[in-house]
Amino acid sequence: MKPLADIRVIAVEQYGAGPFGSLHLADLGAEIIKIEDPSSCGDVGRYVPPYADADDDGEDSLFFETFNRGKRSLSLDLSTTAGREVFEDLVEHADAVYSNLRGDVPPKMRLTYPDLRHLNPRIVCCSLTGFGMTGPRAAQPGYDYILQGLAGWMALTGEPDGPPAKSGLSMVDYSGGFVAAMSLLAGVHAARRDGQGMDCDLSLFDTALGLLTYPATWHLTAGFTPVRTRHSAHPSLVPFQVFQAADGWLVVGCAKEKFWRRLAGVLGLPDDPRFATFADRQRHSAELLAILEQAFLTRDVAAWLADLEPAGVPCGPVNDVAAALADPHTLARGMVVTTEHPRYGTVTQVASPVRVGPAPETYRRAPRRNEDFDYVTRDLLGYSPVHIAELRGAGAFGA
Repeated sequence: MKPLADIRVIAVEQYGAGPFGSLHLADLGAEIIKIEDPSSCGDVGRYVPPYADADDDGEDSLFFETFNRGKRSLSLDLSTTAGREVFEDLVEHADAVYSNLRGDVPPKMRLTYPDLRHLNPRIVCCSLTGFGMTGPRAAQPGYDYILQGLAGWMALTGEPDGPPAKSGLSMVDYSGGFVAAMSLLAGVHAARRDGQGMDCDLSLFDTALGLLTYPATWHLTAGFTPVRTRHSAHPSLVPFQVFQAADGWLVVGCAKEKFWRRLAGVLGLPDDPRFATFADRQRHSAELLAILEQAFLTRDVAAWLADLEPAGVPCGPVNDVAAALADPHTLARGMVVTTEHPRYGTVTQVASPVRVGPAPETYRRAPRRNEDFDYVTRDLLGYSPVHIAELRGAGAFGA
């Protein structure tokens, strides 16, 4: 049995951040029942290009496959009385209600604990929003790109003489998903222990600010002003950055004095009092980096790694995505998995990095829209054919 096989989550989720969080719960065995609004043709992630087209129904993008592996889908119109009835029946059979909407929407849609506790006192209502459900920005939409700018990330990313830059990946969204998944599990644990559920008010804004970590502490406590650094250099450790070799780039980092001594040995550098300690190397960083940059240009990346890795110097190539996915360690760690899909055939994607016990032997693809209608209505909720017909006629499942 998978670790979370006894947890059921009703997910009013869409696009990236929310589905990314529940993806890892699904891989660990939780039953994620994904509620998709029939009036908008379900999760907008189903239609994200470029790998989505109109060859058939056009509803199964590879973007959607990435974030919804292992879940179930039910088309349900929560704006109707009949749709709300089905939703409330699901709440009675669930451990958590999970959503990622604008901050003012969960109360309007009655997805909070005060709205649902009469149905299930142990229900955990986990709301991941852009800015949270309180504060002056609560009603604003929150997107990863905007939050990277708002939370200071872009001011720290890129070359000093270039424009502010975002991360190449949607790291606020993905980190927010992890925060939401962790909070949901903590909430379910507490609800089972205490017999009472709760609200979990989570936001991408809080996530982005929380990830400022030690630069925030330095600024708030000592007045430090973070800046963009040349060649992605660490703000205080020298050397710890990318270096250009004859045929590409590599990262070399000396986070301990022993690593600097090993690097100096590989490069054949003489003892120099200017570079003796962390403080010395930071004080004389311009002189030191000029020496190192000239040295690294003389050989290929592979040649440098062949010397640096056996010497115990922390280092690695700057891979492109193809090289990262083909790295022998990627394969050895089981980080590439496959599912079978009726439209795409074999879909190959990355696994969840969350490991609890043995890794799953097989993975289930993302659901087609409303694929699990019969399972949810008949098997889980025990509705009769007559009741299902009545609900359908009342618009519970869309037009």
